[in-house]
Amino acid sequence: MTRIAVFLLGTVLLMPAAALADREKAPDGARAYIIWPHDGAVIPGGKFWVRMGLQNMGLTPAGIRKPDAGHHHLLIDTEVKDLNEPIPNNKQNLHFGAGQTEARLELPPGRHTIQMVLGDTDHVPHDPPVVSQKITVIVP
Repeated sequence: MTRIAVFLLGTVLLMPAAALADREKAPDGARAYIIWPHDGAVIPGGKFWVRMGLQNMGLTPAGIRKPDAGHHHLLIDTEVKDLNEPIPNNKQNLHFGAGQTEARLELPPGRHTIQMVLGDTDHVPHDPPVVSQKITVIVP
């Protein structure tokens, strides 16, 4: 084996698994959207329900691989860092792996952004990514 082939093989073996696999394809016309709250909504007290919508795709729980389907993730005051990697699971990246379409949130006072991203069974965004418009809510 040549030095270049050995180098390339070593590079591939060290890559994360998500980077080696192709992202799942999203069908034409797939669209994610936030039903409630609306962009610019003022949320007294900071407690509210987020309602998530999806068009031209299906919902499946995490761990179930099905074409043209995935599950919701809400990004609070952040964005997807790498479309080829799983969406992290933390206070800013909320996973709804049971197929939920609504969630109760509580945000501290301030201006916040919320965006929904559909992830595949492994929490990786589809190709092209199915994301909602980023909205802003204000908690007085």
